[in-house]
Amino acid sequence: MESLKVLLVNGSPHKEGCVYTVLSEIAGTLKEEGIQSEIFWVGNQPVAGCIGCGSCIGKRSCFRKDTVNDFTALIDKYDGFIFGTPVHYAGASGFMTSFMDRVFFIDEFNGEHLAGKPAAAIATCRRSGGTATLDQLNKYMTDCNMPVVPSQYWNVIHGNTPEEIRQDTEGLQTMHVLARNMAWLLKCIQAGRKGGITFPEHGPHTMTNFIR
Repeated sequence: MESLKVLLVNGSPHKEGCVYTVLSEIAGTLKEEGIQSEIFWVGNQPVAGCIGCGSCIGKRSCFRKDTVNDFTALIDKYDGFIFGTPVHYAGASGFMTSFMDRVFFIDEFNGEHLAGKPAAAIATCRRSGGTATLDQLNKYMTDCNMPVVPSQYWNVIHGNTPEEIRQDTEGLQTMHVLARNMAWLLKCIQAGRKGGITFPEHGPHTMTNFIR
């Protein structure tokens, strides 16, 4: 059986902070389920936002040379994705927001290679803003035909340090359940492909502007 792989995206400027701690927990559970995973760090250098220039169309890469291009080069090698971010002012980090804007714009206008691949978002926060952040990140996936993997509760875990994160036992359980659900869905898709079930073809994307 072909091995299945999940890319875990760390959208925190801290390489081994709270988000990394959670993704490492998820990686451990995925391993138990026979799923390979790696952690991709967005980094702590400036990630510029998308300027809508369209230079990426037909190239699958941005003219800006940063981790966005590193990520898009990896998309075809992975079967699923989990995007993690700390909560900054009730939203994803600035790094993660710019990263996601550009990654999904590039993919949407260059063949939609993310379509059909299961995905999920996770958020770490000191106190609140977690569900608003999940809502923000989930919009990228649901805009690009990515099945969103659920858990037994919203994928938010609380703590201001890795040590505090490890004390949120309900949050940790939520992440472990998420990982098992991801593994289950990936295996279902793999089994379906072997049985001749492929991802639906949707045809050209109809875009209707309100002002004509």
